[in-house]
Formats: sequence, C-alpha cells, structure tokens
Amino acid sequence: MIRLSRERFQELVERALKNIPRRFVRQIKNVAVLVEDYPPPGQNLLGLYHGVPLKHRGSYYGNVPPDVIVLYKVPIESLCENEAQVQERIEEVLLHEIGHYFGMDERTLREIEIEVIRNKERSRKNS
Repeated sequence: MIRLSRERFQELVERALKNIPRRFVRQIKNVAVLVEDYPPPGQNLLGLYHGVPLKHRGSYYGNVPPDVIVLYKVPIESLCENEAQVQERIEEVLLHEIGHYFGMDERTLREIEIEVIRNKERSRKNS
C-alpha cells in the first residue's frame, strides 16, 4: 500500500481530469470532483457519484447545485503499490463515476471496464 499526501493525490486527480476524452468533457457540466479520505461508514467504495444523471434531466432541470463525484483516497491507495498504480486507479474510478453521470448502470459500466482491461492486456502482449 502507498500513502500520498493529500496535495499529491489531488494533483493526480487533476491529471486524470485532463485525460478524459474531449467528446465526454464537452458534455460534462456543473460537476464538482472532490477527494475525501474514506467513504461513509459501512460502505466499501472507491468513488461515488451524487446527482441526477444526464439522461434523466428534463427541460425543468436548471439552477441547481453541482453534481458531485467523490474519490476516496485511502481505499484507492490501499489497492496500489506505487504512484503509477494510484494514477491508473484514479482514472478508472473517475471514468466509472462519469459513466454514472451519463446515466450508465453498474452492469454496463462493469462490461465496459472488463473490455478495457482485456484491450490493455492484448496491447501489453503485442508490444
């Protein structure tokens, strides 16, 4: 397990935000990304999306506080041995929570994540 300072972890989050594909960034509006040390008691989470998913918003939707994506620092770090792994995990969790922003359910997101992992493994084997 690795422990990073809050500042360094936040820098990695900022880097991950810059790596989000532009086609998604253009559609993301009024979302705050926060870092907390731990999820709520009794919950085993790496991240959480709070808000109304984009696909469920109607013409009435407006003048509301931002949706929030929270990344949980200690659980993410506990799965990693070095900073590069933390960066990769932050990117994975952030993209997962952005998927919820767009209205994707857990099943769909898991299928996408499995496919991404398979593609990475194929890429590593071919290089």
